[in-house]
Amino acid sequence: MNNDFQCRENCGACCIAPSISSKIPDMPNGKRAGVACIHLDNNYRCLLFAMPSRPLVCQNLRPCYEMCGNSRQEAFEHLENLEELTRP
Repeated sequence: MNNDFQCRENCGACCIAPSISSKIPDMPNGKRAGVACIHLDNNYRCLLFAMPSRPLVCQNLRPCYEMCGNSRQEAFEHLENLEELTRP
């Protein structure tokens, strides 16, 4: 995994495509897959990014080619596939 990989501008796929089961500020039940986190701004950037209230699962998520691919569409496809594979 490349540690120099940066978030893609205007993407937000990792904050929309997967479900998050842990508590998120103002989203006590987490979020369903395909639903945008309420903490995304209009440019798909996390408003909680540097805050201690950011969920641990989000803090541990790091952009990488394997997750983000070459485009926003590839990121969504990959994350939606992972969501499907891990659904109980």
